[in-house]
Amino acid sequence: MKKVLITGGAGFIGYHLAKKLSNNGCYITIVDNNARGVMDRELKELVELSNVEYLQIDLLQEGGLNKLGKDYDFIFHLAAIIGVVHVLNHPYDVLTKNIAMLENMVNFSKDQSGLKRFFFASTSEIYAGTLKYFDLIVPTKEDTPLAVTDLKHPRTSYMLSKIYGEAICQHAPIPVAIVRPHNVYGPRMGMSHVIPELLKKSYLSEENSSVKVYSIEHRRSFCYIDDAVNQLLAMMESDSVDNLVFNLGTEFPEVAMKDVANICFDTVGKKLTIDEQPPTSGSPERRAPDMNKSIKDLGVESKTSLEKGIQLTFDWYKEKLFMNNIKFIFAPSRHYSGRGLLNRNSTLWGAWIIELNNKKIFFTT
Repeated sequence: MKKVLITGGAGFIGYHLAKKLSNNGCYITIVDNNARGVMDRELKELVELSNVEYLQIDLLQEGGLNKLGKDYDFIFHLAAIIGVVHVLNHPYDVLTKNIAMLENMVNFSKDQSGLKRFFFASTSEIYAGTLKYFDLIVPTKEDTPLAVTDLKHPRTSYMLSKIYGEAICQHAPIPVAIVRPHNVYGPRMGMSHVIPELLKKSYLSEENSSVKVYSIEHRRSFCYIDDAVNQLLAMMESDSVDNLVFNLGTEFPEVAMKDVANICFDTVGKKLTIDEQPPTSGSPERRAPDMNKSIKDLGVESKTSLEKGIQLTFDWYKEKLFMNNIKFIFAPSRHYSGRGLLNRNSTLWGAWIIELNNKKIFFTT
């Protein structure tokens, strides 16, 4: 049985990777500090499996990794300080702590008795400098020269932590593979990301109303989570990925944000229009990975269309989150039918108020 360690395993990609690997018969150790990961019903069900363990560990804490064994076959280091708000408000922490966590994990990996591969999750954000200062070719290949944006800008901290992280991995005395995720989406993703956010806005909007959409002409290629996980699994099985960098994404064409919004409207089943908003500051006009290397070397291709992926994502959010907003409120009423002077408190009559998304339906018989 393969033993796999996943840091940041309570997060979006980490959870789906752990679930797939557990289904494939691997023994999974999920490590998370619970700063962003959510111990929801899905994660609870996963960690209750006999071949999955969950450990709350701070990778920055001295001695925290001592709880772990030294016989892992594969290690996926997905843990990092992420999120635009945190990056803009705490750039020093983002830069120093992301690097420190990686250094701790590399040192931990050097002591493993039979490590086959260490996976480092970088980011498509590292192409931002090249996009700003040079003519970045889109779709973008992994060997594209990298440039750094203004060091004084807070957002540079995250990109620089990943560029430096890639350099650490390239020179580390362990077998390493680096992945750069591009717009991966799907169930259980944070609501601040574009597709879940658009689905929520659409679901909560009145019929024939408008929805605010930013950067409508900006284009992205979106990769459904199952396709991303399948690529990671293919990298586990391959003997020719050590010390190489792979884009993690889809070869499907880029889609304008206005078209993504309309797909979300259709998925929710409402007639809605776009309330055009200005482009988001710092958002590139185009972002798409060149996937020829992955297709050629790994033999993996995307299977989930954007329309199908958004439908699967909406179905999950509707069941797990959106429908949780329903409230059933009992409204007692005065009614003395069938009661006498001595048993007036034996029955209670009333009606129901069903409340959903600020709408109330009064129901009685």
